[in-house]
Amino acid sequence: MIKHISFDHGWFYHYRMHSLKTEVLCKDDLIHLKDYLNGIFNECPNDYFLTGPRSSKLRFDMEIKPTEVACHEVCKLAEHGLNNAHYGTAHTNVQMFMLQHDCSTIGVEVPVWLESKELETFEKVFGCKEPLSGHIDAVRIEDGKVWVWDYKPNAHLEKYATTQVFFYALMLSRRTGISLDKFMCGYFDEDTCYVFKPELNCLKENLADNIS
Repeated sequence: MIKHISFDHGWFYHYRMHSLKTEVLCKDDLIHLKDYLNGIFNECPNDYFLTGPRSSKLRFDMEIKPTEVACHEVCKLAEHGLNNAHYGTAHTNVQMFMLQHDCSTIGVEVPVWLESKELETFEKVFGCKEPLSGHIDAVRIEDGKVWVWDYKPNAHLEKYATTQVFFYALMLSRRTGISLDKFMCGYFDEDTCYVFKPELNCLKENLADNIS
């Protein structure tokens, strides 16, 4: 039920999708997410990931104020994944535990990208025309929303995680055609997590003033 492919995107990224959970959870207005997750096995533009900006490397503040949530289920999943380590990295242990044991996680290390024509201020923000790219740690479906999650050891110390995860959500929204209104974002470790709603007005109001 878990489909797997490795992408050489400057490093080997192991994209995995749980076929059964994707089929069950991605219905109605989320059906295009299922199409995207299935299609990426054959249609990923690998050259996009070899040059250009990466979402995980973004270092500017969009003034997004996340809400801290204690005892969230993703923290418990991270704890179990770390305590039942079968893989070489903490990220992979957390991701694989979520994919195998969590009923809401449908994909890990999901490749996404954003072309310059898809964002009016792209060149000002990123200083180039090459696509923005990245890999989402975990995609979950919760209460009919697409949740974009980033595992961050020592999450409470993160300064730019909200910016990074916002663009993960924006890229997946553009790739699937699903409105950003249907998305939620978060980053987490085994102790706590931080969540926020990605909104385009945040992009318009805060981004230009925070780019040096």
